[in-house]
Amino acid sequence: MNVSVILGHPYENSFNAAIAATVIKVLKANGHTVMFHDLYRENFNPVIPKEELISDQTKDPLVALHQQEIREADGIIIVHPNWWGQPPAILKGWVDRVLRETIAYTFPEGDTGGGLPIGLLKAKTGLVFNTSNTPKKREIEKFGDPINRLWKDCIFDFCGVPIFDRIMFRVVADSSRAEREEWLKQARHMVNRYFP
Repeated sequence: MNVSVILGHPYENSFNAAIAATVIKVLKANGHTVMFHDLYRENFNPVIPKEELISDQTKDPLVALHQQEIREADGIIIVHPNWWGQPPAILKGWVDRVLRETIAYTFPEGDTGGGLPIGLLKAKTGLVFNTSNTPKKREIEKFGDPINRLWKDCIFDFCGVPIFDRIMFRVVADSSRAEREEWLKQARHMVNRYFP
């Protein structure tokens, strides 16, 4: 299978980077083809130009590559921190520019965009790995879980990806080496479960 792995964290030695490396290692060991993109290392431009917004056509070769690969992906794995209850801006911009109409979704003939979308992605599974410095009890009671709603309902379901799972590792700032090793073990287990 072709699996797209997208990392959205600016620090190359972050725990997010360790998660991505673990995910990639497991996927390759299981015989999958990995299409990996570290958005910050690639200097992915998250700002959608007005011409691109209007035409759904990009002149940016990196965006075009991402669009081609996301079309070919049998699975999608996203790794990012929880910042203000949402992904970093670079990852939001990736969604804006890559998951465009005719690439990731469309509408029935005659529908100008107000109806129900038809997902176009061939990926059957979308996984999201997050990190947070907010304790679970406070996050759920105070904020709910906006990241889960965003990825599960607003993005993957919208684009036709039927299977979704996500795990949040927390509290990273206070974590021990042993805790991080256990979290990486959980990441390996999740990838093995969905991409054996």
